[in-house]
Amino acid sequence: MSPANQPNADKAALRAAALARRDALSAAERVAAVETVTRRPFPVAFEQGAIVSGYSPMRSEFNPVPLMRKLADAGARLALPVTPKRGNPLIMRAWAFGDELASGVWGIREPRPEAPEVFPDIMLVPLACFDRKGHRIGYGAGYYDMTIARIRAMKPVTAIGLAFSVQEIERVPATPFDQALDLVLTEAETIDMRQGAAVADSVHR
Repeated sequence: MSPANQPNADKAALRAAALARRDALSAAERVAAVETVTRRPFPVAFEQGAIVSGYSPMRSEFNPVPLMRKLADAGARLALPVTPKRGNPLIMRAWAFGDELASGVWGIREPRPEAPEVFPDIMLVPLACFDRKGHRIGYGAGYYDMTIARIRAMKPVTAIGLAFSVQEIERVPATPFDQALDLVLTEAETIDMRQGAAVADSVHR
């Protein structure tokens, strides 16, 4: 294997191991983790009408829907991603609870084509695994890295990973293409890479 391909091979192995740990969590454990994160004060201040993008969870992913509802109740406008052809960034389209969704790539629920494109102020980001420098491994297509880079070139945006604590690893073999997260929220703690410190869950209770 050439050195150029080594990071991808390393990421594939780390991804598979982290997803196995995530899949091994029981449904009750996943629900409890989501409830724990949702009931905390949200760690990022935002103005009324700020746009927060979430995602439609698949398989054993951290479910962002309760947190999205909480943020909408606090005055945020919501968005969900539409998956384009491979090699392109995600298209974020406006969405609100009650809006009809379409079936997109891999059957993921996404806004209908007539929903306007928006550019989030805060992005809730799914992941396979992460480290304490904010680097993440996704599912290999690079959609979120491209999307975060695109929006960061346009405006300030806070990228927040949502994960279970079992998805943390010591080090992600990051490349220049990868976009670091600003925070990661798990059931164990709020990890704020902007300050280089973790805030224990006990602080929020």
